[in-house]
Amino acid sequence: MTEPIVILSTCASEEEARQIALLLLDRGLAACVNVIPNCHSYYHWQGKVERGSECLLQIKSSRGLFAEVSSAIQAAHSYEVPEVIALPIVDGSVNYLNWLGSSLPAERKEQS
Repeated sequence: MTEPIVILSTCASEEEARQIALLLLDRGLAACVNVIPNCHSYYHWQGKVERGSECLLQIKSSRGLFAEVSSAIQAAHSYEVPEVIALPIVDGSVNYLNWLGSSLPAERKEQS
């Protein structure tokens, strides 16, 4: 598998997070998506410090699929500027990384 990554995004509701998670899985863009509810976020927006309760998505994918994941999230998301950031997986258990790689479509794994 080419460069496994974890993509982070936040959503306004658990329902929106669930819909995006299922969309990514249905399109073969993620091997696994964790939906973590009740994340408390504090952030700058339009000149003010804002806060809110959000759901965090932890999306396991590959670097070669990042552009597609990002586009899918932005198209489905309710936020004007949704968070879509990728973190490299620098190491992990061999069995898990093998599973992650085998869970993504073979024809798209080599697009990095």
